[in-house]
Parts: sequence; C-alpha cells; structure tokens
Amino acid sequence: MITVEQVIDALRNVIEPDLKKDLITLKMVEDIKVEGKDVSFTVVLTTPACPLKALIQQACVNAIIHFVDETANVTVNMTARTTSGRSAADELLPNVKNIIAVASGKGGVGKSTVAANLAVALAKKGAKVGLIDADIYGPSQHIMFGAEHERLFVNERDGKQYMIPIEKYGVKVLSIGMMVDPDRAIPWRGPMASKALKQLFSDADWGELDYMLIDLPPGTGDIHLTLVSAVPVTGAVIVSTPQHVALADAKKGISMFRLDTINVPVLGLIENMAYFTPSELPDNKYYIFGKEGCRKLAEDINVPFLGEIPIVQSIREGGDTGIPVALDDDGPVEAAFAAAADQLIRQTAIRNAEKAPTQRVNAAAY
Repeated sequence: MITVEQVIDALRNVIEPDLKKDLITLKMVEDIKVEGKDVSFTVVLTTPACPLKALIQQACVNAIIHFVDETANVTVNMTARTTSGRSAADELLPNVKNIIAVASGKGGVGKSTVAANLAVALAKKGAKVGLIDADIYGPSQHIMFGAEHERLFVNERDGKQYMIPIEKYGVKVLSIGMMVDPDRAIPWRGPMASKALKQLFSDADWGELDYMLIDLPPGTGDIHLTLVSAVPVTGAVIVSTPQHVALADAKKGISMFRLDTINVPVLGLIENMAYFTPSELPDNKYYIFGKEGCRKLAEDINVPFLGEIPIVQSIREGGDTGIPVALDDDGPVEAAFAAAADQLIRQTAIRNAEKAPTQRVNAAAY
C-alpha cells in the first residue's frame, strides 16, 4: 500500500530549480490523495507563467515512480499562486502582486519597446499583466498597442469613478497619451507630472494582476521618486544598448535603485539592439553598438542578465503599427522576448523568496 507519507518523502527529492529547495520545504504541494496505486496531488507554482512547469511536473512523476512504486499511476495537477514582493499593508493596488519598473539611464535605447513586448510575452505565458506608461512627457505605449483612438471608459465604485484601462493582446494598458491631445506638448512642472502618475495608480480599476510593468522615463528624476514613494516596487529592470555611453548611464540607473533610501532590488539588465541580423543572411550577426556590453556589466556589478534583443526591422514596424512583435508565434525576435520574460519571471520569484517585501520610500527624504 502506498501511503501519503511515502509520497511526501519522495517529493522531498524534487528541487525547485530556481529556489534551490525541495517542493515540500517550499510548501508547494497540496491535496495529496492515495487510492491503491493511484496517486494524485497539486503543485502550486510561484507564477502561472512559470517557464519550468513541464520540468517540475515530470520530476514529480519520476520521484513517485523511483522512490515509492514503479507501478504507481501518478497524476500531478499544476496550479499557481503568484508570489508578491510588495508589502501586504499597502492599500494602493492591493490586488497587484508585483510592480516592476522598466527603466533606462538614457533615452533612445528602446526601453518602451522592450517594456511593451515584455508585457505581451508575459501575457502569452498565462500571467495577468498591466502596463503603465509613466513617461509623462513622451508617452508612447498607446501607440505601440494601437490604442491611439480608443476611448477610455469609467466605472463607479463606492461613490468614486475609476478609469478602465484599455486591454489589448492580454495586457491592460494606461497611458497619459490616451488622455491628451496627441499633437500638443505637455508643459507640466514636476509636481503636476507626479500627480498625473499617481492618478494612473489610484484612479484606475486595475483588478487582479500578477505583474504590473511601469515604463519609466529615461534618467533618474521626479517620476522615479514619485513611483517608489507612491507604491512598493517589487524590483527594477534596466534596459541599455551595449555601447559604453549607454552603459555609463545604465550604471547610474542601477545605483539609484540600490540607494539605501530607495532599496529596490534590480531584477536584471536587458541588452537591446544587441546585434543586427539581415533577413537575407539569417545566420550572420553584426555587433553595431559593441558586443555583450550589458552581459559584462551585469557580471561586474552582480546583477542578473535577462537577455539580449536584436535590432531588426520587425520590432520597429510592430511599434509603429500597434502590433508588438512579441505576438509572433514563430520568430527569432519573439523567442528573444520570450526568453527575457522567462528570466524576469524567475528572478522575480527568487527575489520574493529571498528578500523582504519592498516598502514605500519616504517622500520627505527627497
């Protein structure tokens, strides 16, 4: 007879690859049932977009067959409860598990393009995803998601009206560009821009999200400080191109998040425009802006390297037409964004397991 205790002991041999502990210690196994040779249980993953789902599922089956009974009939049900890197006491966006800032030290490195395609890649993997365009002076996400002419609607709850984010390609999107005249500049001083950003959080109905990405403006200014003082940020992703000039500014962006007074974990570095591959020469790579600059920087300052994105025409076309290239189901660029999303998911789960929840920054310090 197979016992529940035998099943538990067998599953102690299944190690979660990222967290480096067994499933029982991590309390990821629930609802163990044994009837004769039939064994079933549920594995609760740290995210519905877990890139190692199939690997963990097969490892569980193998553990029961090897350590308990080779004739057992094993059913492993896979589900997920996304872990959170935010303080549970925070009242703003209580149903958003992880708020992730996407930042760059300088403009022109493709940060917004990376943010848009990362959001789509996460949604394709089954996660509930939101995207806020916090680049108040130069919003672009409404264009990249083809929502330039879509109207925003509101609903009322507890006597207050809330904006309903536009939902496209599985991503909830809100940008100041949806609310202003597209042909006019936004001549706001810092306090006005900061107030506008806070309203994108507090005056919108975001619902439940596994990941909310914040597309920040370049640099290290008012908007960045407003973000970390308004909500507890799970972590930051830094986007850069490989050349020295961009990397010097990327270091400044990383150092800002690492300040003791801010203390937001840096989840990783993404190298955009890593190389150029002509469509007629798909096996060739031309390193226009230098080779592996971000990877080397990540190693030097002990930050995870999330991946490299090539410079190809389809990425630009996707941004202009409002159809992100990450939607492509069979292309090298889609694969690059999918791989970067996998790494982001893994680093977020590791951060949530190993570090205390992020607290909001005291705005008075600035």
